[in-house]
Amino acid sequence: MALATFKASSRLLEGLQVENKVRNFTMRMDEPKSLGGTDTGMNPVEAQLAALGSCLTIVSAAFAKAHHIDLQEITFDVEGDLDPDGFLKGVEGIRMGFKEIRFTPHIKTTSSPEEVEKFMKFVKSRCPVSDVYGCGTEVVPLEPVIVA
Repeated sequence: MALATFKASSRLLEGLQVENKVRNFTMRMDEPKSLGGTDTGMNPVEAQLAALGSCLTIVSAAFAKAHHIDLQEITFDVEGDLDPDGFLKGVEGIRMGFKEIRFTPHIKTTSSPEEVEKFMKFVKSRCPVSDVYGCGTEVVPLEPVIVA
């Protein structure tokens, strides 16, 4: 199968508010007041956690039947540790991004704990968002377009 290219466009509104457009969808992001924003939306790292939780949920729903998992309900709680001094102050030796991300699946099922554990390993292995974190996907800046 050929590569599929997904696209998003992000535009600064005012302060730290950003309007993001993907296909026919719009999402506003901002920073909390404690980080200089106006708290009108989730911030990008919170969106990363939400994207991971969404991806894990979708993979679970898409593959449960094929793995003989009785998936009645599923929710993922996702959390990550990040030191803001990395990007706010540029402190040497502190990463800009998450040091660790953890997820807890809450599953309503009649499947055994062993079957669910095996399935969760599969889900993590097939989640494209999880793959970005685990495989160190390179972020490549392209040529800037100067708008007059």
